[in-house]
Amino acid sequence: MKYTQLGRTGLKVSRLVLGTMNFGPQTDEGSSHAIMDAALASGINYFDTANVYGWGENKGRTEEIIGTWFAQGGGRRDKTVLATKVYGNMAADGDAWPNHDRLSAVNIRRAVDASLKRLQTDYIDIYQFHHIDRHTPFEEIWQAIDALVQQGKILYAGSSNFPGYKIAQANETARAHGRVGLVSEQCLYNLAERRAEMEVIPAAQEYGLGVIPWSPLHGGLLGGVLKKESEGRRRKDGRSASALENTKVRDQVQAYEDLLDKHGLEPGEAALAWLLTRPGVTGPIVGPRTREQLDSALRAVELELSEELLTSLDEIFPGPGPSPEAFAW
Repeated sequence: MKYTQLGRTGLKVSRLVLGTMNFGPQTDEGSSHAIMDAALASGINYFDTANVYGWGENKGRTEEIIGTWFAQGGGRRDKTVLATKVYGNMAADGDAWPNHDRLSAVNIRRAVDASLKRLQTDYIDIYQFHHIDRHTPFEEIWQAIDALVQQGKILYAGSSNFPGYKIAQANETARAHGRVGLVSEQCLYNLAERRAEMEVIPAAQEYGLGVIPWSPLHGGLLGGVLKKESEGRRRKDGRSASALENTKVRDQVQAYEDLLDKHGLEPGEAALAWLLTRPGVTGPIVGPRTREQLDSALRAVELELSEELLTSLDEIFPGPGPSPEAFAW
């Protein structure tokens, strides 16, 4: 496994991030534990989750599964860089209460204690804001984060789904008060969705944030979806199914799969390998439901894409270009 440094921190993290969103909803506890064991044994040391994972009536279930895995001992917690998130309301659906969501100081304080209990650990390496909060000033957010750092409950703060201007606003507020600020940003970024290249990734690079792309296969669209369709192996629902109703998208995906077939490459592995070539990217989040999916992701780390192939991929899925040049007529 290849490693890199996470933004402006001293943490050494793997070039793949194990996403745990499927643990609970799609993958049972025993299988989830087996996947985490295999990931750690292969060198993946960066695990990502969120307090709301499990969804619906099972919010928090994913953190609980990670907690029971940590409880098995064997150095699991010490070897893992653990990231979780705060923002969503953890009350039962239809039973939301004021101050039980977003990034108010009271919710951050409440949420971190609940996550620590479910995770069966006494600290979180990267505590991430799952979304921007348009109602809470960053002065209040950073005051709450400072208290958690001083208490030893978290080490660093990161963001998720932040636009470039919010990354700048968050870190300029932190700088004005002598604080560290954000150290990472999780953003939607893949071959088929490259808008992050305009402002999010440049902002992250400017402020020294690690970039952790989520949905690297764009909901399965880049994972060989048309080949699976022809073989009767594709699920008929989900993001990829609706996207393929667009003729232009379908033609792009067909060209993409034909190109990779010509080079003897698996589409999903090539999509991950492409992200690892992108400036500023620390490592994409992979969310395997099975051990086989984890093994496929691991192969992507060792995959070397030729300049010719990278150029061809750019032609199929052209990026928007950086701002402000991208807005030129």
